[in-house]
Amino acid sequence: MSSDRLIDFICKRYSGLIVKSSWGETGLFYNPEHKLANGVYFLTIKDHDGENDKSANLNRPDVYRVSFAISEKVFFEIFGEKPPRPLKRSVVNTGHNFQKLDELMPHPIYAWMNWVQILSPSENSLNNIVKLLDDSYLNVKNKYAKLIK
Repeated sequence: MSSDRLIDFICKRYSGLIVKSSWGETGLFYNPEHKLANGVYFLTIKDHDGENDKSANLNRPDVYRVSFAISEKVFFEIFGEKPPRPLKRSVVNTGHNFQKLDELMPHPIYAWMNWVQILSPSENSLNNIVKLLDDSYLNVKNKYAKLIK
């Protein structure tokens, strides 16, 4: 599945999203009423390595990373204890191969904040993680509601 097709799927499934490109990635923000400058981060798509993160080897052809946050409870259920924040220019130590395609795993930098990644997901993998995306979307909507009060 291409990143454009994934963005189309996500934007059709979840209302109130704004697509913005910044910091070398495409971010999908929840901001239905445009009451926040950017909105609340829902999901990011990155298609190249950054200066501080080369762990996924995103410079390969047709490889991109989808990242989003899940609840602490769900993170624990899937991966166990959350790793500590990595040192600058380092990655979390979870034993995962962060270059592996089409597998949900902790995000190499932001796992300590309950973020996960999947590289170049297939349609089958997307179907397998859609409940996680649904839960993440609800959490983002709740954060937005608190921020605009």
